This record gives sequence, structure tokens and C-alpha cells, in this order.
Amino acid sequence: MDQNINAFLRVLDATDNSTGGGTASSIAGAMAAGLAAMVARLSMGKKGLAPLEQYETIAAEAEKLSQELFDGGREDALAFDRVSSAYKMPKETADEKTSRSLAIQKAMAHAAEVPLSNAKRCHLVLKLCRSLEENGFNTNAASDLKCASYLATAGLNGCVANVRINLPYIKNLKTSEAIKGRLKSILK
Repeated sequence: MDQNINAFLRVLDATDNSTGGGTASSIAGAMAAGLAAMVARLSMGKKGLAPLEQYETIAAEAEKLSQELFDGGREDALAFDRVSSAYKMPKETADEKTSRSLAIQKAMAHAAEVPLSNAKRCHLVLKLCRSLEENGFNTNAASDLKCASYLATAGLNGCVANVRINLPYIKNLKTSEAIKGRLKSILK
């Protein structure tokens, strides 16, 4: 938990240029999931709404996604750290250049995979929000559900942007195409 909070604080620190949009997007998704869980819980047992089990399922899934996305913010910060470390590797000899290049490629692929996973989670949060909208919810929490949808959309868009910015740096076409294919399936 402390590492997640440190990643969040790094996003808030304008002088820290090592943690940015990917972490912020994941945290936005985590907040969205937390709000969706809250709306589901506030809807439990309300007259004229869906059965209790439906809201329990949504709340449990949203809570799980909230934790995964909060963890994902830390993972995104660590992925950037790996890229930065790879670029700092020595490059004087042929062996050092080869090692550095391989480390950069591995780190860049990881730096695209992390926000890709977070994008999928944000997409799932959006689906939970839509499920609540379509199947009924406690309307006293309408603004909370709207905020959840906005935050999940922002999280999704930010994660997608972070995947796309890393793709051109991945030289392995098989890896790059696989990431693009998974991204396309999320965005359908």
C-alpha cells in the first residue's frame, strides 16, 4: 500500500518527471472502480431495484478492480523506472551496446504491457458503470456513478495513450503487433 501511495504522490509532485500519465490514468481508474462499488452498495436492498446478489457481484468486482488499478499505478511507475535504467546502461563496448539494446527493448515492451493491462481494467470498470446504469441503481448516487464513468473513461484514454506512445520504440514486430491486437480488442 505504501508503494502505491508513493506512486500517487509522485504523480502529484510537479518536479518529479519520472511518473506521469500512465500512473495517473491507472489511479483515475481505481477511483472510478471505488465509486462504482460504492454506488452498488448504496443500491443494495432498495425497493424496485435489482436483486441484492447483482449489486454484491458488481461491488466485489469493482473493489477488486480498484485494488488492481491502484497497484497498476505503482507498476506503471516501476515500468518507467526500468526504461530509464535501461537507457542509463553503459554503451562503450559492443557487448555493452547489445546488452543495453536488449534491456531497452524488454523495458519498452513492459512499459507498453502495463498500461495495456490497466486499460483493460478501466474498460471493465466502465462496463460495471454501464451495468448499474442499465439495470438500476440508487439515484441518490447518480452524480457518483457519473463521476465513476468519467474517471474510468479518462483512465482508459490515458492508458491507451501510454500504450501507443511506447509502441514505436518496440522493434520486435511480433511483440508490437500482439500489443496492438490486444489494444484493438479492448477498444471494440
